[in-house]
Amino acid sequence: MNDKLDALLEQVHAELQKADNLDADSLALLRELEEDVQSLLKKSEVETPSILERMRKAVERFEVEHPTLTTLLSEVSTILSNAGI
Repeated sequence: MNDKLDALLEQVHAELQKADNLDADSLALLRELEEDVQSLLKKSEVETPSILERMRKAVERFEVEHPTLTTLLSEVSTILSNAGI
């Protein structure tokens, strides 16, 4: 799971570099998601329901203007859900 998740996170970072019209709230949401996922990868304590909720919000927020980012976040969320997280 970690290899696939790492690869997806790298793609998310690349998409963020391309996104030039994100507002402060959107950037804050994505930073929180990144911290959550990094904590999961390090096997740290994380509140799992809040991670999945933030991902759901991010997908809803970005689905029209950033479809690639939305797809990547959906994949990350699916991987975490399938892993029982």
